[in-house]
Amino acid sequence: MARINRPAPVEVSYKHMRFLITHNPTNATLSAFIEELQKYGVTTLVRVCDATYDKTPLENEGIDVIDWPYDDGDPPPNKVVDDWLNLLKTKFTEQPGSCIAVHCVAGLGRAPVLVAVALIESGMKYEDAIQFIRQ
Repeated sequence: MARINRPAPVEVSYKHMRFLITHNPTNATLSAFIEELQKYGVTTLVRVCDATYDKTPLENEGIDVIDWPYDDGDPPPNKVVDDWLNLLKTKFTEQPGSCIAVHCVAGLGRAPVLVAVALIESGMKYEDAIQFIRQ
């Protein structure tokens, strides 16, 4: 079976916000995934793809897991965008300096889109938000 090449996690910081964009782990790689999240101080993880692993070990380490799956290639539904923006407002107000991780399957589509939405809603021009994430 071919091994899927996945990008390394990427931290994106802007103003008072910190994000970690990553790919989804498997149950077999979950321990290393948790260590990576802890390295960045992640306390909330947003999954925007179907669940492929048990979230219990994450929750046992104090990491809240939120499931907002939507189809790859589609824009996020309005409810996901609204819930995402509410999470950001609450999280970054109550826990300044915290980091929110977000992942889809490969960390290249849905997850960066949500981070771009956060940047744009914080005043960044949309073209700048895309370029900022790509860098």
